[in-house]
Parts: sequence; C-alpha cells; structure tokens
Amino acid sequence: MYSTGVCPYCLRAEQLLVRKGVADIDKIRVDLDPARRDEMVARTGRRTVPQIYIGETHVGGFDELAALDRAGGLDPLLAT
Repeated sequence: MYSTGVCPYCLRAEQLLVRKGVADIDKIRVDLDPARRDEMVARTGRRTVPQIYIGETHVGGFDELAALDRAGGLDPLLAT
C-alpha cells in the first residue's frame, strides 16, 4: 500500500485490512521517498494515497477498497 504518514484514508484502509485478518501490510511511504511517489504514479496513473495492491491486483484507494468489501469481492481477493 502506497501511503503517507498523515493520510486519514491510509489509516482507514489499514484498519479495514486488519479487521479482515491481514497481518502484514507492506506500507510504502511516498512522503519519505519521492522516487517511490514517482513509482506509484507510473504504476497506478494516480497521485493520491492510499493506492492499494493485493498481490498484483491494483484495488485503488480506500473508497474502492471499501466498495469492494461491501460488494463481497474483498474476501476472495485476500484468500488468493
């Protein structure tokens, strides 16, 4: 998950994933390393955080993660 240290949506995404049983979240702090922000933009085409990947699947930001959970699609993705 690409994130920053002060992003409330990053924290909400992390909380949702922890509630779903995710024990290890690889947080890439783009506020501490500008090269990682450039990497995020190149990979996702987006400049906002969080940008969440589950495996190789780009989920999007917190809103997309929450919508995926509400639609029942998050649990199967986490199970892979």
